[in-house]
Amino acid sequence: LRKAMKGLGTDEDAIIDIVVNRNLAQRQEIKIAYKSTIGRDLIDDLKSELSGNFERVIIGLMTPITLYDVQELKRAVKGAGTDEGCLIEILASRTNPEIRQINETYKHQYGVSLEDDIVSDTSSILRRVLVSLSTGNRDESSYVDEGLAVQDAQCLYEAGEKKWGTDEAQFMSILCSRSRNHLLRVFDDYRKIANKDITESIKSEMSGDLEDALLAIVNCIRNRHAYFAERLYKSMKGLGTNDDTLIRVMVSRCEIDMIDIKAEFKRMYGKSLYSFIKVSLHFLFICFPTQFQNL
Repeated sequence: LRKAMKGLGTDEDAIIDIVVNRNLAQRQEIKIAYKSTIGRDLIDDLKSELSGNFERVIIGLMTPITLYDVQELKRAVKGAGTDEGCLIEILASRTNPEIRQINETYKHQYGVSLEDDIVSDTSSILRRVLVSLSTGNRDESSYVDEGLAVQDAQCLYEAGEKKWGTDEAQFMSILCSRSRNHLLRVFDDYRKIANKDITESIKSEMSGDLEDALLAIVNCIRNRHAYFAERLYKSMKGLGTNDDTLIRVMVSRCEIDMIDIKAEFKRMYGKSLYSFIKVSLHFLFICFPTQFQNL
């Protein structure tokens, strides 16, 4: 790696070959060995030699997953404007233990709690949804109380479809706290009561970032891999590319469930993920060659 960056020019192929053909644990060992044998910080050297999206991908791959999530969350609330999509994606899709690790690392890294940053950078019911998700306190029991499931489904119906206006707080209370197995039953019961899917009701009753947040929760509860497949599809669909979303999903999921995400992508859209990696996204294909094999 040092040879690839030393002197005039940078051997990007050598950097790619080393970084993408090692797993995350091995990359951390490489960082330590780089400093102990060469006396330089590998991340600093990479940042000085690389730029743009290519730099973001390589640095992301060198970063522990929890720290990467933390850095993305901080980027989402830092400066003018807020990347609500990033906040929603991470907080709605991570498990309770992952959320708790994120909270600890965020506080250690920035000296302020994630909740405080969310509160200062968001507003209204969306703030309450994100704060609730950021506690990492969703019920994890596998037991389903059928009576309570029917009651929750009825509450959701009465909070939206059955009344004029919408009781967003009721949706938040149920969707952010109940266990996965319980919510799957609630969604089935809701369809029987309302004669429509819960996602249809959310789309008709909510709007903007709140709609996106509640849909993300429902979709992650049902099929997290399909949720990420949809995120990837929308990041590349139409004119232009949402590089932030595309890079974040590829980097954060590449060693967790990318194979399953690829399969869902093909099932949902009838095309391979590879086929969506266009000329403008060639850097991602180079950086994730094994992720696109046999597609």
